[in-house]
Amino acid sequence: MNWTERYADRIVTASEAVQHIQSNQRLFLTGNVSVPHQLLAALVDYAPNLENVEITQALTVGPADYVSPEMEGHLRVNTMFISHNIRKAVQAGRADFTPVLLSEFPLLFKDGHLPLDVALIHISRPDEHGFCSFGVEVGLTKSAAESAKLIIAEVNQEMPRTLGDAFIHVSNLDYIVPVDYNLPDLSMSDGKASEDIQKIASYCADLIPDGATMQMGIGAIPDAVLKFLFDKKDLGVHTELFSDGVIDLVEAGVLTGRRKSLHPGKIIAGFILGTQRLYNWVDDNPLIELHPTEYINDPFVVAQNERMVAINSAIEVDLTGQVCADSIGPKLFSGVGGQLDFIYGASRSLDGVPIIALPSTAREFSRIVPMLREGAGVVTTRNHVRYIVTEHGVADLYGKTIRQRAQELINIAHPKFRDPLTAKAKELNYI
Repeated sequence: MNWTERYADRIVTASEAVQHIQSNQRLFLTGNVSVPHQLLAALVDYAPNLENVEITQALTVGPADYVSPEMEGHLRVNTMFISHNIRKAVQAGRADFTPVLLSEFPLLFKDGHLPLDVALIHISRPDEHGFCSFGVEVGLTKSAAESAKLIIAEVNQEMPRTLGDAFIHVSNLDYIVPVDYNLPDLSMSDGKASEDIQKIASYCADLIPDGATMQMGIGAIPDAVLKFLFDKKDLGVHTELFSDGVIDLVEAGVLTGRRKSLHPGKIIAGFILGTQRLYNWVDDNPLIELHPTEYINDPFVVAQNERMVAINSAIEVDLTGQVCADSIGPKLFSGVGGQLDFIYGASRSLDGVPIIALPSTAREFSRIVPMLREGAGVVTTRNHVRYIVTEHGVADLYGKTIRQRAQELINIAHPKFRDPLTAKAKELNYI
């Protein structure tokens, strides 16, 4: 039987496919903008027939009926990153959160810590050799799919064919659900970055040398930074994700990858989030390679990029340099993601630039604080941190004493909070 016959033989409807999921199984759900919406909707409909099915995932984009109260006892999410659509369920105790570095997320499945019964994936149409691309989400999905006993795939005519270590053969798919719908059009920027965000982005851009290789995390600040880079030369990308802003830098001749020390000339990533323009651009584009996250985010791989720049955000930073980025006090909010992977990787890179960037205030509260809130999670430790950037400037904490760090951070706090921060720093004997 050739691959085309195998493909035809394994076609089922979404409703038929999910009936092969059994109670007490663990399944993997591919995420980001690659959520297989028809399979997920069918699973929600079929859920009353199931008990104690665990759905493992990271960030997902789209409706989240699968964590509604009606799913209790049938489906339960175990997420390694808390996206906004399941945040209330996690905080209410209807869904679980497993803290893990993004570089180690696929290894939970690959190394048998969380054995997988089923993987629900979303892939491109097969090429002439029977290989489908994982498309816009390779990083977290490829190793998980390869670790599952059963693979159920939505094969989407609209999924771009991305290159790199990004393929699965039709012969490895157990059930195939053909679909034809557009991926979510997810602009990472509305083009209206605030004045404070633009100031932060400008300070970050000043730290980026010509020939740098960049990682950009999720958020308004990393996206805004791209708009300040058009006077740079020979930039490169090695990142867990990228969005539409990269296209403009390539077309302007700024992003060439020419001086990259690892994968020269290539944009290297794990997944993409963006608009239809981006999905069209990455389709079968040899400039771009997507790879599994355990490779992309490995700090010792990241560090092989000379002049590695990592830009990540935070919720708050204390006067010793501890960075909280995953919770508001004890209330779980997101996850570590790739922040520590890339901050540490950039710090080990030759002439690397690890940056934590955040507005100085939120809702009239200072985000530079004497101490992290009780219960707050430390994502980047005071031992890993280097540059902290707000709209009021740059604090370089590397090699600095607690006294020096406290003063540097007070200097970039909002002016109205500097006196109370100074008073508290004195009380704590920091200065």
